[in-house]
Amino acid sequence: MNMKGVGDFTTIVLIFVFVFLLLALIKIFHNLWWVPTQFQKFLSLQGVNGPPYKFIQGNTKEILTMMKAAKTKPISELSNIIFPKLQPNIHYWANLYGKVYLQWYGTRALLVILEPELVKEILINKEGAYIKQNWSLYVKKILGDGLAMSQGEKWTKMRKLANFAFHGESLKGMTPAMIASVETMLEKWNCDEGKEIEVYEEFKLLTAEVISRTAFGSSYKEGSAIFEMLAKLSLEAEKLEKTIHQSIVELIKKREDKVMNKDADNYGNDFLGLLVKANHDDNISQRISIDDVVDECKTFYFAGQETTNSWLAWTILLLSIHTEWQEEARKELNQIIHESLRLYPSLTSLARKTRKEVRLGHLNLPANAIILISILSLHHDPEIWGHDSHLFKPERFSQGVAKATKDNMVAFLPFGMGPRSCVGINFAINEAKIVLTMILQRYSFTLSPTYVHSPLSIITNRPQYGVQVMLQSI
Repeated sequence: MNMKGVGDFTTIVLIFVFVFLLLALIKIFHNLWWVPTQFQKFLSLQGVNGPPYKFIQGNTKEILTMMKAAKTKPISELSNIIFPKLQPNIHYWANLYGKVYLQWYGTRALLVILEPELVKEILINKEGAYIKQNWSLYVKKILGDGLAMSQGEKWTKMRKLANFAFHGESLKGMTPAMIASVETMLEKWNCDEGKEIEVYEEFKLLTAEVISRTAFGSSYKEGSAIFEMLAKLSLEAEKLEKTIHQSIVELIKKREDKVMNKDADNYGNDFLGLLVKANHDDNISQRISIDDVVDECKTFYFAGQETTNSWLAWTILLLSIHTEWQEEARKELNQIIHESLRLYPSLTSLARKTRKEVRLGHLNLPANAIILISILSLHHDPEIWGHDSHLFKPERFSQGVAKATKDNMVAFLPFGMGPRSCVGINFAINEAKIVLTMILQRYSFTLSPTYVHSPLSIITNRPQYGVQVMLQSI
């Protein structure tokens, strides 16, 4: 090739590289600037505003700064005003832009919805336009692709199975295991009478025991070991994930071997037995895989343990501050349980995504728009609950949940709403009633002076430094 040919070839290569880089820059500009700003403009024309989008970072820096500042400051005077601490960005921007506004995590737009009627429309989801938003990789590892994460036909199949697992007769069969677990905890408390006791950690152990017994029956000790690994999953994620999977598979194999060897008539009446039976269902369309069994066990543990132990701890906190309600609680628990869930919901928010173009109230939303619903905001909104929304007043629920709010608006969502509401609601309420009733039959309690009021949201709303109380026999 002569020099002229080499020069022409080099020029062509340089032109090609230049065009490639130019197209890459255009694509980057389009994805990181044009698309976000156009979406922001699209919603602004419909009256939805919010903090302005910043190139690449969105509002992430502002959100992290607000959350860091809120996290480092305990709440003084035992106030129940926890919304500004747990969701400082939503609290600040909702006051600034209204109950429907747009915020950004990097280039990802989040449409924040705090209007009860719009929330109802989203969660009831009559036309199936709203689907679950994908959780973080960390949560995905914990829950797998269980009921809380799955979509479509798989979700329908697993929901039907879960509904059967938590119907009245099944729950009745779980009650002895719950009572036995609480009895074990209270026997240990006998040595702590008159001393300080940290109930959040106690309830963490208790709820893990209850879940282990109800999920695995006679194999609950092996189940408990699995759940201990699940609680540590964030530390050695890959290794533990495989070990958890293998451990549950081994328990499944033991159940199968007993039936095959005629040592048992069925796979068991506990939660694991129900799942293993579904794995062997004669109807192929109803059959679930081994991976499904593993994921449902993980979901049952996390949903039943992480949420209930925090809820119980917050209820004990409120009763230890408002000691006059302890006697009332010995007679009737529902109002107190509901008020505790209102002030300190275990889950502070829900996320949904539009499956297709949809009209929501007066808004037109495109497909794949992510919606964030703040349960905490709805539960603490004075426009809904009155000027005393931050106060512990169980009598709000004296006529039931439906009549607890002004104008009967939809604003009480501790277990969600609609087809994807928590399937274990009756399990959780039954467990909470048993635990609280058995404690109140033996003890009264007051708040320890060492308690530091600092709610913290890490997937669930939990007391950052525990809940310390002083026990007295009654």
